Amino acid sequence: MQIFEVVELPEFPYMETREVAQGQIVSDILNETNNERVYLLVDHDTKRIWAYNGPKSSFKVQIYGGILAGKLRQQLRLFYRVYPLNMYSREDKEFQEILKKPIGGGRANPIEKKDFPEPTPDKYVTDIIISNPKINKAIEYINEFPNPDNLLRRFMIIGGSIFTDEEVTESFLKEEKTSLKIIKLGRLNNGFTYFQDHNYSTRLIIKERNIQGIELFIHKDDKSPTFKIDIPVIHEDKFSKPGSMKSLIKAFQIPKQMKISKENYKDTQEKDKVNQNDSID
Repeated sequence: MQIFEVVELPEFPYMETREVAQGQIVSDILNETNNERVYLLVDHDTKRIWAYNGPKSSFKVQIYGGILAGKLRQQLRLFYRVYPLNMYSREDKEFQEILKKPIGGGRANPIEKKDFPEPTPDKYVTDIIISNPKINKAIEYINEFPNPDNLLRRFMIIGGSIFTDEEVTESFLKEEKTSLKIIKLGRLNNGFTYFQDHNYSTRLIIKERNIQGIELFIHKDDKSPTFKIDIPVIHEDKFSKPGSMKSLIKAFQIPKQMKISKENYKDTQEKDKVNQNDSID
């Protein structure tokens, strides 16, 4: 297994790889001391290039890692495929097998400045296509990725819709059993949406160069209060099912007796007298 570290440069092409020589096995490199680094692992046995982003690595360097992984694949004449190692949690069997692999030499060479063509500022990309993924398939793909350690997902954005995880009680007869269910909160407004109410950790889920979704996580020990909704909410699935009037009144919190001021009480009494006189006439 060859390991290359993604290195940021101060000038064009702003990135390169540096082969990692120290260490006996992969776990000597992919550990907590290197959480801020991005690595490319070339497995010559399976002809795979594994892209690994440390949990505290820079978003910019992660993008560079994706570009350099493509360069490595070109160098190896497209016989190798690029896979995201972050798709697995550290406890998964696949991840553990990679951690045990020995570090050694191979025919992959570091990507250097000479491997990039000179920039052409007068050339612009004209055809850019952005398409929204199918929500159900995007959710299914996103759920294949394990949640980051000690983080809880607060929001998930797919296309123009925003979702959240809600704890649902499945059973409570013998023993209480709950599960997380993804529910739709609504659609995003035109313009931009700015999040400032929490210290969010953001994760982008990519498939075939298309963003499948954006997840916003908070730390599981975050004790900040949740938003209180002061308006009644009727869930969409209630429209197609019969319900009771008592439940509806309870949802709207309509009091049995309305509290009115003295002025409103006088106006009401005068209107009642007028209505009575009209009925007598």
